[in-house]
Order: sequence, then structure tokens, then C-alpha cells
Amino acid sequence: MSLSTLIKSIQDIMRKDHGVDGDAQRISQLVWMLFLKIIDDKELEYEVMKDNYRSDIPENLRWRNWARDSEGITGDDLLTFINNDLFPGLKELEISDINSLWYIVKEVFNDSYNYMKSGTLIREILNKLESEIDFTKSKDRHLFNDIYEQILKDLQSAWNAWEFYTPRAVTEFIVQMVNPKLWEKVMDPACGTGWFLTCTIEHLRKEVKTVEDEKIIEDTIFWTELKQLPHLLATTNMILHGVEIPKNLKHDNSLSYRVTEFSPHEKIDCFVMNPPFGGTVQDGVLQNFPKKFQTKETAYLFLVYVFYRLKTDGRVGIVLPDGWIMSGEKTSEIDIKKKWLEEFNLHTIVRLPNGVFSPYTSIKTNLLFFTKWTPTKEVWYYEHPLPVWYKTYNKSKPICIEEFDTEKAWWNNRVESENAWKVSIDDIVKNNYNLDIKNPNRIDDNEVLNKDELIEKISTNLEKSKEILELIKNG
Repeated sequence: MSLSTLIKSIQDIMRKDHGVDGDAQRISQLVWMLFLKIIDDKELEYEVMKDNYRSDIPENLRWRNWARDSEGITGDDLLTFINNDLFPGLKELEISDINSLWYIVKEVFNDSYNYMKSGTLIREILNKLESEIDFTKSKDRHLFNDIYEQILKDLQSAWNAWEFYTPRAVTEFIVQMVNPKLWEKVMDPACGTGWFLTCTIEHLRKEVKTVEDEKIIEDTIFWTELKQLPHLLATTNMILHGVEIPKNLKHDNSLSYRVTEFSPHEKIDCFVMNPPFGGTVQDGVLQNFPKKFQTKETAYLFLVYVFYRLKTDGRVGIVLPDGWIMSGEKTSEIDIKKKWLEEFNLHTIVRLPNGVFSPYTSIKTNLLFFTKWTPTKEVWYYEHPLPVWYKTYNKSKPICIEEFDTEKAWWNNRVESENAWKVSIDDIVKNNYNLDIKNPNRIDDNEVLNKDELIEKISTNLEKSKEILELIKNG
């Protein structure tokens, strides 16, 4: 059975249950079941690999003892067990070691719920999961990536999935350009389902030579997510990506801490992130920020959070949409941009075309890269071109990592071209700190030029193209 068929068949079973109301509850129901199956499959591995392995989960609550047997407990007995034994038992686990896998299980189930009312239908789902997926096999672990994508598609009608969705090509490009190293602390303070961090893990594993190196990765990656379902997905994601105990994954609100009080030990070397936009903050959160930066727009607050928590020499790659702080002229927006440009080097803005986040939003987005060392003297812009045969990106034509090869080739050898230009800090300040700057080297389809202007513009672009060709020829 194909993965999409499996997920659809499970959701069709849930639709028969009068306790599950809508896509969000169906997805949440599916994910906690997958999570417990994954934990049990991990424990099967530990039992083979570790001498005298002992689980801290009571025997009667382990997946294998109530879910695996296709002819096992079902109907009202199964429903009673889940509601009266399983959920209360996992929420009340007595775990003293906060760095253990079972502490993670307890944390996950503190905010998880069983919505289904039919034990018979639950048994049908358990049997499908058992017969179709085995997370002890590497090929089935990779299936979780596809399961995640399928879940996101279903989330469209439940929530604003863009809050925790970033295309894989975008996360991979940002991580490659920020280029975190072993021993460096890397953070996503609003991690959604954790894909920036899984990209970071894969990137860092290229440096791994020993078991100790792998342990370093586990100890130096930090991520936080406020919402229950993406937090659960992120935890599951980390475990399937080989993070044995995702102890640095917090179910918390990063904005609930005073940004001026981070100790040197709490500072971060690299941030890779797509902060939530248009959100509302909890009561009291604004008091954690200096008065001139107090705004109810969550994306701005996350940006300020990064300003205060980034180490000297630290590096950041962040996604921001067009408009918003790019061109915002509110007092708080100007104050944030002043601090940004005066205390950090905003060296690169990659401007993405329409449809990159399709189908979740059609808003154009930008990838902004900055460091904490020197103030900004100039900002380089690179307008990511659509493939020549595309009018826009969409669900059937998503952006691919290979399409960022032009940016990568240009990154360390920058020249102006049809797609690249630079703007001095003086011009940005004169323009009231507007960062939403149009490409001056591209002829707009709607731009009306006289003959002399057109000849000059074409000649300039030809000269720049010749420069690029020479650079490519000379290696």
C-alpha cells in the first residue's frame, strides 16, 4: 500500500468515529500513535544493542503489549485502557533524569489527547500501522519524511501550515550558507516540526568521525516550539533522524524570557529559522523586550530575540516575507532596523519569487543572512530566478536545491549582474531604512523606457554578463 493511500485509509477510519472533529484532531490522533510506535521500535533496537537494557515505561503501557497483537485488546476494553491507563500513566511517569528518552515521552503526553470514542476503530488503525510500517528498518524511517509532507497537506484546512512549513530546498540552502560547525551551538527558537534542525544534523554529520562527535551534535542543537502538534512532530522527527534523546527540544515559548538577561553560556553561534508571522503574543511577553522594540508582531520579536542571544561572530539565516519589516515604517520597525544595521552585518538578501511556499501562501519571501561582528556597510541582493520554463513555483513544481547553485557560485565571488546588485548603507538610511529594494538591473515588463535608456540598460547588462562569463572561464 502506498503511503498516501495508507494515511488516507487511516483518516477514513477516523471519520467514522464521532469523537474526532476535523482535520486537526485526526492528525493529532495519528501522530501520537506513530510516536509511540516509533518509541517502541527504538526500544527493540536498544534491547539488541545494549546489555541489560531496561525500559522506564511500565510493561502494560509499552506499545508491544497493547497495540501490536492484531487479535489483541479491542472495543470498549481498548478504549478504557487508553483513556484510564495509557494516557494518565504516561503523563504521570516518575522519571528523575530529564535527559532520558522516557522523560521526553512524558513531556510529549502532557499535552496529548485521545479524541476517538470507538475502540474497534482504534484497533483497525493500530493493525494498519503495524502491518504497513516498521521503523526498525531504515527505508521505513525515511518514510516519515513523506508522512510529514502528507500531514502538512492535510493541515491546510486545519491551521496555517506555513507557520511551521519551510520547503526542504530553502532549509538546506540556508543551513549550507550559514555553515554551522561541530561544537557550535545552533538554534531554531520557533522550530515547528524541526526541519531546519534535521538539515543541520545532516550537515554536521559530514564532520562526524567518532561516537563522541555524534554526541556533540545532540548536545549543541537547541530548538523550541510552543504548539503541541508541531512539537510532537519535531520530537518524532529528531528521533527518526538519529537523535537518541532530543533533550534540547523544549515545548515552550522562546519569547517568554527577558532578552537582556541571557548569560554568555546561553548565547548561540548560529540561528537558522523561519519565525511565525502575524501571530499574537501571550500576556506579559512584551515586558521581556526593551520598550522601543515592543510590538505585537511575533516575527519582529523573534528577530530582536536573535539580536540579544547571538554570540559575537555569530551567524544567522532567517526567512522574512515581503512587506513587514522589509519596508515597514512604524517607529518600532525603524528602531529594529537601526539596531540591525548598526550592530550587525546584514550582508545578503536573497529574494525569492512567487510560489515558493505554495500552496500555503503566495506571498513573496526573502532569505536574509547576517553576522554579529561589524556594522552593515552594504547589502548585497540576489534575485532568485525562476527556471525558464516556469511562470511560478507551485505544488507540482516546487523549488529544488539544485536551483540555488547560481547563488552558491556567486556567494564568495560577488559581482553585479541581472540578478545581483548591492546597496550602500547610506542609501538605505536615506530611504528611511527600507530594505524592500527593487532590482535595478532587470527590465520590468511594465517599465517604459525611451530608446537611449533601453540601449544603455541592455549595454550595461551585456557588460556584466561578459564579466560573469570571464569569471566562470577562469575558474
